[in-house]
Amino acid sequence: MELEILEKIKMQAANRRKTIVLPESHDERVLKAAEKLTKEAIAHVITLGDEDKIRSDAERLGVDLTGVRLINPEKSDKLSDFANIFFNLRKHKGVTIEQARETLKKDLFFGSMLVKESMADGSVAGSTASTGDVLRAALQCVGMPEGISIVSSFFLMIFPERVFSFADCAVVPNPDVEQLSDIAVTTADNHKILTGEEPYVAMLSFSTKGSAEHELIDKVREATKIAKGKRPDLNIDGELQFDAAIVDSIGKRKAPESSVAGRANVLIFPDLQAGNIGYKIAQRLGGAEAVGPVVQGLKKPLFDLSRGCSVDDIVNTAAIAVLMAK
Repeated sequence: MELEILEKIKMQAANRRKTIVLPESHDERVLKAAEKLTKEAIAHVITLGDEDKIRSDAERLGVDLTGVRLINPEKSDKLSDFANIFFNLRKHKGVTIEQARETLKKDLFFGSMLVKESMADGSVAGSTASTGDVLRAALQCVGMPEGISIVSSFFLMIFPERVFSFADCAVVPNPDVEQLSDIAVTTADNHKILTGEEPYVAMLSFSTKGSAEHELIDKVREATKIAKGKRPDLNIDGELQFDAAIVDSIGKRKAPESSVAGRANVLIFPDLQAGNIGYKIAQRLGGAEAVGPVVQGLKKPLFDLSRGCSVDDIVNTAAIAVLMAK
């Protein structure tokens, strides 16, 4: 299943022929990923930095960057335009035009602005930059769509027989009820885009349908109600315990009226502690392949990598960005 779903994603990406910017050319993993994405025709690739240094690094590494577009933000003819756009976006925060120009010389911001201005369809960064820096550039340049209250993330958790989406496991420490409902809705939509499966969304808790009472459970119940109101077309239910959500026999016994219990493929954790612990248990003890975190809730796909990512992680994340691009 692992090979099948990732190969399917890459094949679908190749058919879309979108452009992805990989800003961190100073990382050899990024250069190797750029080569692989280009040779396998998964995406057109732009990478950022001093062109002579990039070519020198590529030669030293034995990387062929034929077909990869190289842009030096400091020398780009787009720098002034991008600085003006950014200034107009951020002047209410006290940013001057000079500060905007210096900011846009940075690879993360220049890459995000390429996406904002539709010169690239998505960005994949974070192999060397922190999550905070990646998301700051994304939020300040691209922002969130109308009706979404939070930028969050999900992991594709690939087991031999099943694929799940777990959220949020990387970004939002303690979402409120509105944010938790948005995480549920956004993850459901993205699960369908990437897997082709109909999403069945379980709002997880330590209670199933009133088996316990606590303010933490109330939060999950309220978020479930809000999510259902926003998207009555989706199969969303809660509160459900993990076993009731994914094991058919237990779901039927604990929540016989639920359309989700026992068949959930989208698992929404109540907070980051639960989500982060949950995905790592599934990965390290359950043997799942964890693909992500995939950032969601932005107007366009600007994704954050783990700093421990592999070349294949970058390639897979870029392919996902292609599928999630409009």
